[in-house]
Amino acid sequence: MSKLVVTAAITGGIHVPSLSPHFPYLPDMVIDQAVGAARAGAAVVHIHARDPKDGRPSSDICVFRDIAAGIHAQCDAAICVTTGGGLGMSPEERVKPVGILRPELASLNAGSMNFAIHRLADKIETPKFDWEIPYLKSTEDLIFPNTFRSITAFTQAMDAVGTKPELEIYDVGMINNVKYLLDVGVLKAPLYLQFVMGILGGIAATPENLVFMVETARKVIGAENFVWSCCAAGRAQLPMTLLAMTMGGNVRVGLEDNLYMGPGRLAKSSAEQVETIVRIARELSLEIASADEARNILGLKGRSAVGWADAA
Repeated sequence: MSKLVVTAAITGGIHVPSLSPHFPYLPDMVIDQAVGAARAGAAVVHIHARDPKDGRPSSDICVFRDIAAGIHAQCDAAICVTTGGGLGMSPEERVKPVGILRPELASLNAGSMNFAIHRLADKIETPKFDWEIPYLKSTEDLIFPNTFRSITAFTQAMDAVGTKPELEIYDVGMINNVKYLLDVGVLKAPLYLQFVMGILGGIAATPENLVFMVETARKVIGAENFVWSCCAAGRAQLPMTLLAMTMGGNVRVGLEDNLYMGPGRLAKSSAEQVETIVRIARELSLEIASADEARNILGLKGRSAVGWADAA
């Protein structure tokens, strides 16, 4: 197998600041944690923007640009910009950063789903900000929309600026969506698949399900047509990424997916999780890909071609 590509997902659009004192929601916090994760061994950092006033997920291009430029200035990690955005954002808001910032990578959700995180509200006794509990509770009645029309539009926006889609696969039916889009020429091989497991509304994070997803992708899409990675929510993060490594896949960790290092022990940063997964990988005699090696493995255009390079 090729070297292991480790991605760190830094802040996301799911967790809220009250869930952990270490959760990065200010731009400087996101930058610091992304740079720390890169220095710990992450070749890719996946970023969302947050409103600096209250930590609410944001599509503000200035915030995105400041975060990306700040990371770019301090490390050579490839930067993956979200198009998942925050829950309830319109497709137009979600895709806007791609055309302006021209990132090397951007997430591309491969289908619609229930995306339920309302149970997290029960963990908050005194919220730091008044939007947090309503935001979480609203997801009990939320559909995260990713139609064929919007996926096509997002892909076209990425193609126009040379951005590689990271296809986020939350359930097995989304593999069929990818195959259809490949067949009609919207997507082009080789693809980069990120199997996202353990979200309520998506596929459960179990070993059987990961094996099923990977084998289904190989049969439906063709093993020669994709590179894959795995991430998992909450306590499933470490077991599922460990399994993915032994299966020849790449891995994603970070506070977007899991706030903890173990039972009752909050992670102090995404770097702490990266350090753990890198140590385990080396115990398995796996080599960790550098940022430039990851660019070659994933087929990225290079850090000089992004839209924030001049601002760094």
